[in-house]
Formats: sequence, C-alpha cells, structure tokens
Amino acid sequence: MKQSLFSRALTIFLAAYLAAGAWAFPAAAQSDVLPEAATGRSAAKGGTAKAYMVVAANPLAAKAGTDILAAGGSAADAAIAVQLVLNMVEPQSSGIGGGAFALYWDAKSGKLASYDGREMSPAIAEENRFLTKDGKPMARMQAIVGGKSVGVPGVVRLLEMLHQRHGKLPWTKLFEPAIAIADNGFAVSLRLNELLSGDSAFKSTEPARSYYYEPDGNPKAVGTALKNPALAAVLRAIASKGADAFYTGAIAADIVRTVTVATNNPADITLDDLKNYKAIERPPVCGAYRTYKVCGMGPPSSGGIGVIQTLGILEAFDLRRLGAHSAAAEHLLIEAGRLAFADRAVYLADPDKVTVPTNALIARDYLKQRAALVHPDSRIATAEAGKVPLKATLDLVPAPSPELPATSHFSIVDADGNALAMSTSIEAGFGSRLMVNGFILNNQLTDFSYQDVAEQRTVANRVQGGKRPRSSMSPTLVFNSQGKFEMALGSPLGAAIVGLVVKTLVGMIDWQLTPADAAAAPGALFSTGSGVITIERGLEDTKPALEALGHEVRVGEFASGIHVIRVTKDGLLGGADPRREGVVLGK
Repeated sequence: MKQSLFSRALTIFLAAYLAAGAWAFPAAAQSDVLPEAATGRSAAKGGTAKAYMVVAANPLAAKAGTDILAAGGSAADAAIAVQLVLNMVEPQSSGIGGGAFALYWDAKSGKLASYDGREMSPAIAEENRFLTKDGKPMARMQAIVGGKSVGVPGVVRLLEMLHQRHGKLPWTKLFEPAIAIADNGFAVSLRLNELLSGDSAFKSTEPARSYYYEPDGNPKAVGTALKNPALAAVLRAIASKGADAFYTGAIAADIVRTVTVATNNPADITLDDLKNYKAIERPPVCGAYRTYKVCGMGPPSSGGIGVIQTLGILEAFDLRRLGAHSAAAEHLLIEAGRLAFADRAVYLADPDKVTVPTNALIARDYLKQRAALVHPDSRIATAEAGKVPLKATLDLVPAPSPELPATSHFSIVDADGNALAMSTSIEAGFGSRLMVNGFILNNQLTDFSYQDVAEQRTVANRVQGGKRPRSSMSPTLVFNSQGKFEMALGSPLGAAIVGLVVKTLVGMIDWQLTPADAAAAPGALFSTGSGVITIERGLEDTKPALEALGHEVRVGEFASGIHVIRVTKDGLLGGADPRREGVVLGK
C-alpha cells in the first residue's frame, strides 16, 4: 500500500474517530470488576504494505511507529515510539507505570530474543500482602486500588534494553512523537470517555479526577484536547538521561511517595527497589503446530507455554475438516484451553523464585497424553493439571489468579525484515488508580495468587519479595517450515489472551483466514473461575450444541485487541481488532 493511501486512510479514520456519533458503541459496562469493558466493534480492519508495517491499538500510536520506520528506524525503535504514545492515548491499558514482554526477531542474525519487563514486588513484600487483619483475602477492588498493588514498573527498562540491543535511531528521537502529543494534546476518544465514565474508583482519586474529569465528575468530553505537561517533562528527562532518570532521582522519589502515602493501602516500594530493577533477556519458548514453529514468552508469563500447549493438544484433531467456528471445533478449542490452564494454575510463576518445568510442559509426548483426555462428544468434567515431577516434589496446588483485561498489544515489521511482538500492561483498567507526574501506576501485584495463601496452601505464584507475578500476556512470533518469519501477533484480555492468540492462529493456519478476518472472527472463551463459556455474537448458533456437550454458555462481548502481521509472497498483510481503536499502517 502506498504511503499516500495510508495517510488518506488515517485522515478518514481520525475524522470518524473524533466524531461522537461515528462509532456505534454501547455504554461501557458499569463494573468495578472488569473496568476495561467491551465498547462495541466496527467492521474488520486490515491493510497491506511492501516495506514495513505497524499494527497498534490507536491510530496516533501506529502513526508514530510508521514515522519512525520511514525515518530508517528498526522495529525496536518503532516499538519505543508506539509505547510512549499509547501511554497518552490509551492510558487505561498500558504505559511507563506498567510492565511488558517483547519478542524480537533479528532478520540479519537469524536470532530470536525475548525480553522480560514485568513488574516486580518490593524486596520486603510478604505472602500476607493482600490479606485482611483477620487473615481473609481482600476483596478484589479493595486489593487493587491504592499502593499495595503497585509493582516496580518495568516498561522503561525494557524499552532501553530493546534500543541497546536492536535500535538504529537516536534514543531522543524516539520520544519526539509522544512529547509532541503531551505538549499539544490529543482528542479524547469515545472509548476512553466511556471507560472513564464507568470507573467509579478512578474518578474518586486525585490527581486523576482533576486531569481526566470535569468538576461535576463527568469525564472529559469526546474530542476534548487533553494535554499532559507533567508527562512531557518526564519523557524529556528520560530522553535526555536514559532510563536512570525514571528509576533514580526525582521521578523515582515521586513514585515512592505516591505509593507510600496513598489514601488506600499505603505500601512499601523503596528507592532501592526502583534503582535495582532490571529488564531481563530470557529464552523464548517454542513448539510445533502443523508445519509451523510457534514461539512465545516464557515464565513469568504463562502465555507462551499456554499457547504451545493448547496448539499441541489441538494438533491431534482435524480442525479444517470440522470447519471454521463450528460447535465441534469450538468445543475442542475450549477443552484444550482448559487443560493448558489447569497446568498454568499449578506450575507457572517467576522462574527466578520457583522452579518451572517448562520443557516437560511443552514436550510432544506429554501433549499427546493431554490430547487423549479431550473427547469430541463431551466436556471434561474436571480439567486437572498433568503429572510432572515438580508437582510431587513441591506439593503445589492449583492457584488461578484473576488477571484483569487492561493490556495492549502491537506488532511491527521493519524494512529489514526484523519483527517485534510486544504486549504491555498496567493490569486492571487504569491500574491501581494512582497517578503520578502524568502517568498511571500499575496494580500488577494483584496478579499474585493470594486466596490460596489465606487458606495456607502452597502455591507457586504466591507473593514473595523481589518476585514477578505470573502473567498471561502472549506476544507470539511464528516461523514457517523453512524457518522464515511469517507472523507476529498478540492480544490483551487477561487470562483470555492465550485463547485469543490460539483462536487467531487456528483461523489463519487451519481455516486460511486473512489476518483481518482472523482478528475479527468471533470466539468462545471459558472463565477460569466459574467455568462458564462466553461466546461472541456470530457464534449464537453453536450455543445449543455446546450446551449439549456439557458446557454452560452465555453470549457476550470481548474487549480483545488482537493485532496481527503476516508475511506473504506479495508483501505484508495486517489485521487490527475491530473491538478496539486499532489500525494497520505501513508502506
């Protein structure tokens, strides 16, 4: 696609995006449990390019990334620009107050690397962090709002590591788009307005209330130019002095003060916790599916293992013959996912604190054994973790942690063929609801499993000092049978991320869907808590058949944000999830 066409498409999109009536979104769900609610959807969104491409959750962020690529930047350079702009325009989902995982394919060296910028608990954090004085687990929102849920942010160190390993352009240049938006403002979108309206905790917290809301408590209107001079100052400091400007000095002191004097749950992050934080390069995890090699992020994310396990189980079944989105196929996706999550609940945690049997969990023979548990004609009554030696050694018990769906994902391919998949999060919508110097602090520490601690059970994902909580973020890169890079993808939506990535891969590999159609395709996802299956509109016809197989089914909406790039013989194909504000841009 020619650049002029992309510019024209962007202009049209922005005009529609800023018009209050342009998107037929229903009111956001008024829920403090799932604050980043679904806000409707548009038609499938795709695009093509020959040289480079960015698919991200907001048109301003995607444009920042493509501008960097047009200037000769690498996929890593573009990722930095995209993330910094998302901090402004999609603040409910990610930002420099949160954490991220990234996979990077270096086309010249043929090396795949994965980077861990997950948040970390304070050094003195203890298992009883989210227990009340009488030893009971805190209610979910009681734990989330305030200081105790805030982990040491990892995004800035991760961005610095990406630039040091893979950057081409000067570090300072990559900050220019976000600083310009922070200085000049951006127009509040309908989605942001709806989510602000639906979050009672955020509108009750300063300085967020004064920044995002009018004096009467209503959110800033759609189209309002929202400037952020405080964030602009922070970005200028990091651009000038590197990540140390965030993790030491005045900015670090402001983070510590905000957390330790918070009205709700004042906590214990120290200047040393920030100073000592490091992003980590970890080995990626890879497995086979059909003729493809699928690679993802290893622990502390459960995403890579979960995707590989689910696909490994599904490989035993002929999904192409069953047909796209048939009840029989959806049943198999659900059952394979349930088995993968049963293993996740027992074994997955920070590998620096807990021994994780990664190789055993993705071994081909093990996945064949797990596949044998799946029956095409009935639901598994109880999906239990498989038996690997670690379980007997540590006497671990299942510990599902209820991650909330406030995350963003973007995929990038540059002109040299380098590729990046990056998932980034502050956990719940608007995180801990604490805002400092123009950015929102995460609540990732509530991704630890704490109800089990209250019941005095041994779990891998318990709170410990200096530990990274388990995640489901699943940035994924896929290689064809010749070992050539072919796909980059990922999605937000908490524990449902694994199922969404699997759904998209099955759509492209088994059902030959385009990236746009695979991202837009309706899905069926199970709740790790209740076990209820949620199917999207478009799959209503499968409800009776799924119920006959033993599933409890409801029809609902997803707040997914699947963003895909696929390399074809004719160039790059992109798909942006129509459930959010994302776009496909490139040249």
